[in-house]
Amino acid sequence: MSLLLLPTNLQQCPSPSTFPSPSSPLLSPSPSPSPSTVVVPRRRCLRLVTSCVSTVPTSVSNGSAPASVVVVEREQIRLGLPSKGRMAADAIDLLKDCQLFVKQVNPRQYVAQIPQLPNTEVWLQRPKDIVRKLLSGDLDLGIVGLDTLSEYGQENEDLIIVHEALNFGDCHLSIAIPNYGIFENINSLKELAQMPQWSEERPLRLATGFTYLGPKFMKENGIKHVTFSTADGALEAAPAMGIADAILDLVSSGTTLKENNLKEIEGGVVLESQAALVASRRALTQRKGALNTVHEILERLEAHLKADGQFTVVANMRGNSAEEVAERVLSQPSLSGLQGPTISPVYCTKDGKVSVDYYAIVICVPKKALYDSVKQLRAVGGSGVLVSPLTYIFDEDTPRWGQLLRNLGI
Repeated sequence: MSLLLLPTNLQQCPSPSTFPSPSSPLLSPSPSPSPSTVVVPRRRCLRLVTSCVSTVPTSVSNGSAPASVVVVEREQIRLGLPSKGRMAADAIDLLKDCQLFVKQVNPRQYVAQIPQLPNTEVWLQRPKDIVRKLLSGDLDLGIVGLDTLSEYGQENEDLIIVHEALNFGDCHLSIAIPNYGIFENINSLKELAQMPQWSEERPLRLATGFTYLGPKFMKENGIKHVTFSTADGALEAAPAMGIADAILDLVSSGTTLKENNLKEIEGGVVLESQAALVASRRALTQRKGALNTVHEILERLEAHLKADGQFTVVANMRGNSAEEVAERVLSQPSLSGLQGPTISPVYCTKDGKVSVDYYAIVICVPKKALYDSVKQLRAVGGSGVLVSPLTYIFDEDTPRWGQLLRNLGI
């Protein structure tokens, strides 16, 4: 008789005493084979393996974490990133700006490394699969849009948002209706719900890919006569083709809606979304090294995102004292900066003695206020103005780190 070896990842099955008895349907007896046949032992072994694997849930269909999912022992922390599209490029660029470089040996591979985090693997996945694998325990961390997290996470308590605003992937999930025909004068969700056309026999037909958030939103707003359907390709074409009355889809600029004669309505925004860093609560509390990895990633992210769009402005200014210069600077509304100006003496030698004729002014201002700040600084006597972009602003403490620890009960 030949032996069938089990894969190593399936060897931790229940002990033989826990398997069903030979009289059970799972191991129903087969016809007696000929002496040269080994079908029965092989079939029995495969069925035993199937029984073992099926005890571990592979998906989550409601908002509660599966009780039987456990953290599998492994040394590497797994970070899920989008594998394709603009979100993928923006996520990798953000990590690069934080001095975390995603290295792929081969662009066709779906596993990469971050040398700066030697205990971390990067898994490139579809956004919805990132959420699913966070729930199943295959991933520990992930970067996804809040819309994807809400749709596929379904408010599962095991999913915890570490950083909710990574400054890319901005969009919102919104209802859009035609701007012609019976919808021409409809401009709000309330007006849409009160249209006499909708009934139990003829409900409002809404085309969407968000089959969890859509019904949930309609129920919360008391809209009863509505059915949901999905459409292949661009949803924007569904009303014009007559297969839907309205759509529920992600909107960025709104240009595509306008080009397809669709309009958003007041009260029809389901949620605002952008990219977020998400983690598994189980992984953070049970997997060795996961919390430390999150802390380092979070510190780098917060320092970079706080500095993003900020500029350092340096200038020299004549004055009799630092206090006098400070009064002149603070008299201008755009010169207080993030924490008020830093003023320090500029030493020089005069008649063989060290003296102070100038003071150096350092302020940090946002990009939108940069030109006004430079003009005001020069108006109060600033000269030799230098401007440079900021890369990082490290605070004494990382605000979201303390919030994360509180959420974890640590």
